[in-house]
Amino acid sequence: MNGDNPDPPVVIAARRTPIATRGRALAGVRVHELAAPVLRAALHDAELATGESVPIADVLLGNCMGPGGNPARLAALAAGLDPAIPGGTVDRQCGSGLAAILDAAAAIRAGDRRARLAGGAESASTAPVRSIDGVPYDRAPFAPAGFPDPDMVRAAEDLAALDGLRRERLDAHAARSHARARHASAAGRFAAELVPVAGLDHDDAVGAGERVLPRLPALFPGGALTAGTSTRIGDGAAAVVVAPSGAAPGLALRAGAIVGGDPALPGLGAAQAILRVLEAAGAAIGDVAAIELVEAFAPQSIAVLDRLGVADDDPRVCADGGALALGHPWGASGAVAVVRLFSRLVRGGAPAGTSGVAAASVGGGLGVAAMFEVVR
Repeated sequence: MNGDNPDPPVVIAARRTPIATRGRALAGVRVHELAAPVLRAALHDAELATGESVPIADVLLGNCMGPGGNPARLAALAAGLDPAIPGGTVDRQCGSGLAAILDAAAAIRAGDRRARLAGGAESASTAPVRSIDGVPYDRAPFAPAGFPDPDMVRAAEDLAALDGLRRERLDAHAARSHARARHASAAGRFAAELVPVAGLDHDDAVGAGERVLPRLPALFPGGALTAGTSTRIGDGAAAVVVAPSGAAPGLALRAGAIVGGDPALPGLGAAQAILRVLEAAGAAIGDVAAIELVEAFAPQSIAVLDRLGVADDDPRVCADGGALALGHPWGASGAVAVVRLFSRLVRGGAPAGTSGVAAASVGGGLGVAAMFEVVR
């Protein structure tokens, strides 16, 4: 999806649930039950923004580890949407929510000018146990036999070793994410985007573990990665309304990209995807006012920023904290990044023309990114 379309689709509403650590406040809420209230809230916001009813053509949701059965369709029905709206589920692992938004925008660009609800949802707490020949497994392969297939924890440690990232730098990055999220939460900067679910009205991991980072043991002997520089697996959902250009103020999609890379180094995918969207949009990283990375691991985030020429402490990057502080509901996290951009830029009053980037690195060596521009 390149940046030369003069009539780009626009995100006109964006909401998310609080993110709860797996097994805690949202542990009994199934994936479609997480998504349904967010779909309703985003659609309500869109109708307020446009001043009229917003016909929805489809509901596209990312999901990685759910029960199957097309959770997007279940969520659409649970949200009370017209049964004529079909629903489809996207699996690009940790990039699924952002990929679903790009798919929704592509459908509008292809000529169907009805709006779409898009985003992602993940209930890690209720994800089913899978097995092959009766043997349980935690995840499906990211690559076939004959290819490297590290899990993301091992891949993050390998990336830290490859780039020579020291423990102190990783701890500082995670502490900064926690501090930013704590300050943002206290200042109420999450309030307008949150849809309370099951009595939870805040992200439950914010501030947790910030003070103990230096005392945590390494996850691998002699390694740099710790539990504190890894995200907490979470439950949550996020959704946006993608509409044709001119429908209402919001974030116009300038360019989007989904790229493939080395499956041995999946943490680098976001850098490759961001470079692709910058090229498509005819922009440089210095032109971007806000960057939202899915911070699954501190080594991954730092490695991506290093390749973009962006400092670890750049205030543009996850200005209100990222997944290291908020948690990581796999299939929803890419959509959470877009919700955060919407709050920072649209709700935050940024002037027309201000740009932002959302991106995720994905198991198997994929990268997903999108560049948006504020329209008023």
